[in-house]
Amino acid sequence: MIKPRSFLFVCCLPLVMLLASCNKNSPEYIQKHLQEELISAKPGSVIELPEGKFHFDQTLSLTVDKVTLRGKGMDKTVLSFAGQKEGAQGVLVKANDFTIEDIGIEDTAGDALTIQGGTNIIVRRVRAEWMRGPNEGNGPYAIYPVECKNLLVEDSVARGAADAGVYVGQSENVVIRRNRAETNVDGYEIENSENVDAYENIATHNTGGMGVFNLPNLPRHGGKHVRLFNNQIVDNNTPNFAPTSLGPIHDLPTGTGVYVMAIKDVEAFGNKIQGNNTVNVFVINYKTGVSEGVEQTASSPITQQIFAPEDKRFYPFTQEVWFHDNDISGGGKSPDGRITVMKQMAAALGGGLPDILYDGMVDPAWGRKGDNQGQLCLTNNGAATFLDFDAAGGMKHSSNDLKKFACKLPALTAVSIPQIAAPASSGGAGSP
Repeated sequence: MIKPRSFLFVCCLPLVMLLASCNKNSPEYIQKHLQEELISAKPGSVIELPEGKFHFDQTLSLTVDKVTLRGKGMDKTVLSFAGQKEGAQGVLVKANDFTIEDIGIEDTAGDALTIQGGTNIIVRRVRAEWMRGPNEGNGPYAIYPVECKNLLVEDSVARGAADAGVYVGQSENVVIRRNRAETNVDGYEIENSENVDAYENIATHNTGGMGVFNLPNLPRHGGKHVRLFNNQIVDNNTPNFAPTSLGPIHDLPTGTGVYVMAIKDVEAFGNKIQGNNTVNVFVINYKTGVSEGVEQTASSPITQQIFAPEDKRFYPFTQEVWFHDNDISGGGKSPDGRITVMKQMAAALGGGLPDILYDGMVDPAWGRKGDNQGQLCLTNNGAATFLDFDAAGGMKHSSNDLKKFACKLPALTAVSIPQIAAPASSGGAGSP
């Protein structure tokens, strides 16, 4: 026989559990209903998440315009996808006027945050991370906006991506500012994008710090007009952990600071670029950058796409690049021996490489007179050392003469987007 008091306790227990499950701030409720809220959201909705760690086993997706997803802090509101069973992303957004802020996204099976084809996008104070650290089984991209217009990525953190921490691809009118990327293969990638300002960012302890480049066989071509300023790109020497399935990124040299490839109109100033063990700055033609290692990644769908039949829209040369007033030093002390051209040059130079490497590849159709047809300008970069390694001539006429590159180009204009009242022209970054 059950005593009355015990009977009351037993009867009330299910009610207590039911009330807990109805609490919209409980982990159980959020895990069960967040996707429903994203589906039923109306334009103008603000979905606020409390502090806590919330576990999901499939992609969270949003297709409604004018929605804000907001947490209580990138380390306080955490969406964990550890053990994810369905979906290639953690959070997938295909919408305009979207804001995500103050949220952490952890341990996704694929990319952490993907925003595709959106206009007027804000990514603010978002942390995207694989908690086990560098591992080839991590997702390719942490923060991955693609085909976007009017994009702001600020005050965010990306760690552990097997390709890029912060990637901006095929986009227009972009500001990337005050972010931190570390322990990724590539800290930041600006690919096939036009009108980009990247400033006051930190890239440290990645394989490579920051890439600015164009690739063929993508829907959007002609990336240009990119400014890099007041960034800290230091000590990016984490061994490359990208799997061969990700294609050419598998062969990004460990110890690369900034690389600029197959693009025009790039201006870099006020940056601290130091201690990257292969090279601090690498300015190259497309064929120089991606030709090596293609055979070992031939089975990769990405390699197959890039090296599909010749894309006649694509222009492989790098032109009108100006690095000025940067603090560049301490690079090239231990070049990546996996990369043949780096190994050969280092051997010829006594074991190390200069801070700035240029392949000297120029388009014969330019028809300019003089030694600097590509209009690479290098001025006031501290005590940075330099080598034009004459890739076209088989490195037979390499030169470390900086005088012919001591030129200036017209300063690029600041990028203006609706999310920022006034475009930035200068500033300062925090310490790595």
